[in-house]
Amino acid sequence: MESSSKLPLHLCHVHKLSIFINRTHIFFHSIALVFLLYYRASFFFFQDTTKTKATTLAWLLVFVSEIFLSFEWLLSQSFRWRPVSRTAFPERLPGDDKLPAVDVFICTANPEKEPTVGVMNTVLSAMAMDYPPEKLHVYLSDDGGAAVTLKGMREAWRFAKWWLPFCRRYGIKCRAPEAYFSAEEEDADFGGSEFIEEREDIKEKYEVFKKRVRERATVGDTRRGLSRDHPAVIEVIQETSSDDAIQENETENMPLLVYVSREKRPSHPHHFKAGALNVLLRVSGVISNSPYVLGLDCDMHCHDPSSARQAMCFHLDPKISPSLALVQFPQKFHNISNNDIYDSQLRSTFWLLWQGFDGVGGPCVSGTGYYIKRLSLCSNSIHEVEFPDGDPMKLRQSFGPSNEFIKSLHQNNKPDMLIHRKNALLNEAQLLASCAFENGTEWGEEVGFMYGSVAEDYFTGFRLHCKGWISVYCNPPRPQFLGSGTTNLDDFLVQGTRWTSGLVDVAISKFCPLIYGPLKTYTFVQSMCYAELALFPIFYFLPLWCFATIPQLCLLNGIPLYPEFSNSYFIVFSFVFLSSISKHLYEVLSTGFTFRHWINEQRIWMMKSITSRLYGSVDALMKKIGMREASFFPTNKVDDAEQLKRYNMGVFDFQTSILFLAPMAALVILNIASFAVGISRVIFLGELDKFFIQVFIPFYVILMNYPIVEGMLIRKDSGRIPPSVTLLSAIVSLIFYFLGCIIFM
Repeated sequence: MESSSKLPLHLCHVHKLSIFINRTHIFFHSIALVFLLYYRASFFFFQDTTKTKATTLAWLLVFVSEIFLSFEWLLSQSFRWRPVSRTAFPERLPGDDKLPAVDVFICTANPEKEPTVGVMNTVLSAMAMDYPPEKLHVYLSDDGGAAVTLKGMREAWRFAKWWLPFCRRYGIKCRAPEAYFSAEEEDADFGGSEFIEEREDIKEKYEVFKKRVRERATVGDTRRGLSRDHPAVIEVIQETSSDDAIQENETENMPLLVYVSREKRPSHPHHFKAGALNVLLRVSGVISNSPYVLGLDCDMHCHDPSSARQAMCFHLDPKISPSLALVQFPQKFHNISNNDIYDSQLRSTFWLLWQGFDGVGGPCVSGTGYYIKRLSLCSNSIHEVEFPDGDPMKLRQSFGPSNEFIKSLHQNNKPDMLIHRKNALLNEAQLLASCAFENGTEWGEEVGFMYGSVAEDYFTGFRLHCKGWISVYCNPPRPQFLGSGTTNLDDFLVQGTRWTSGLVDVAISKFCPLIYGPLKTYTFVQSMCYAELALFPIFYFLPLWCFATIPQLCLLNGIPLYPEFSNSYFIVFSFVFLSSISKHLYEVLSTGFTFRHWINEQRIWMMKSITSRLYGSVDALMKKIGMREASFFPTNKVDDAEQLKRYNMGVFDFQTSILFLAPMAALVILNIASFAVGISRVIFLGELDKFFIQVFIPFYVILMNYPIVEGMLIRKDSGRIPPSVTLLSAIVSLIFYFLGCIIFM
């Protein structure tokens, strides 16, 4: 045992080969970009008889777009500077009596978009984690205040009395009952008539549980309280429920389960998910006050019960624990098809970028699947870990008027102290969950989860790193958490718009990472990572709109924008293009995916850049100048059968807003027209040498966006692009053409 205690709890693996490949690529690609930008700049400083106002404007627009993309590329290389991966050894942890307590925060907002049975599966999987039950406390924030959710919690508590002992007795890996009963292969490890009999008995009880929850999910139940006007409701389910059919010792072996619905009034801002998390942080502080918090989305169930122990391998390491704020696990999804046409699994983020983020100081909070130190959220900096006992007024100004919560801060400051269960202080919890509690405090500004952006996870992570904290990224072979990915274009683009709006909120605020972060984060490269995440929507939608229109309009009007085939600079432009796409292809293949995934990612990158990135950036700007209020719409978790069928077949479903469809279709039509004119110029005027690149660009756009062409001209099913939208898009393309003729003639 002594030798085991001296073994490290985790290891960090530096990817030396990837570092060499990445830095070599950065070197050569940077040189090529310098030559490319020199070629562009030289146009403005050298006399040319063909230079006109029209050509100068076109060259200037393309030049600015190339500068934007070059700067965005430079920022993105920060993720590739020092990729690492980590391995945890939970078997080396101390005994259960020495493990710290964990509070689990689960957030839901709308039972119509987030079905109650699915939410309760997440609750049950969290309760069933492989962790001492007396040190596990599960909180559900119901921002909708729906009666069906509270009733579902009570039913989940009753079912958990059978489900948890079953999971512990047989070492079940997947502890969300819906996912478990859908995966028969997990039973192969057990067998035996006793197990099979008990499994069938539990399955019958689960079906009864689902039926009872769904029977209570009436229209009145789901819609009641969805307005922004309802009182706080806090119920400790464990203390208000009982079942004589279960033995006393089984009941005592259950984690604490708490339902929290904060007060919401139209006259008070509620700050979306960040506001809900801060209420949970306060309410849990006077009930369980665990030193660590697991944050989960309501559809992200625990797929492996060992995640808490794996996280503790980092949090209990004395070498990094004093400065470690959080351990982030990747988001992975159970409903992703082999041909992931919408890139719903976020391959680039969780298979590549976050490893590089980890190598330069750690990733940001990523919405779900993170174990965060409570102390890091309740201190103004890493150096202020001791709260001043002699200045209660300062604490009240920061944390609010609750004496019980301020007491919890001092207790939280003693990580070796075992957190004992206490009687729920419901009156105090009601105060902590009131909508006026934060008035005049530092909640959301200096302490807790950060306000000011719907991307509260990104913003909170950035502020923590600016205060001196670090984080780590742990990606074990078995997914620790599984959720529901978006499986239709509409949800995907709406979600992308919301994320973009939140990121750009930060980019155009005083906390812009390029200005606020360089001297405060763990490394300068980490600030570049944060800057890339905040700025990439702007640096993508502007250049891509330019490259989807300006070269095409100039081709239609006979204006060359790129070096001729025989010009030596043609090699530079070709190298930059081939270097970019080949590096992307290498990254896709090296992370275990296929050429088809590379095509899907190229296509989705174009689609999102001209729609979600545009609308999200505009939304953030409008909020900044006061033209509209911030809004938050949860992603729909209800699957439509027809849309799901198309997704699994790899067929795009274009049943989405005309605001998304019209730009995509209009730009594809413009590129088709441009390509046709370009081919005619090549055939009849022999201008291949002069316009090769400008003919290739629309060809590449059409090739990558063939599903849009198919949706407009070939498909006849309900998921096609409606003819009315195609007609409108054609009119928009004509308007683009006539504007181009006016500007570039």
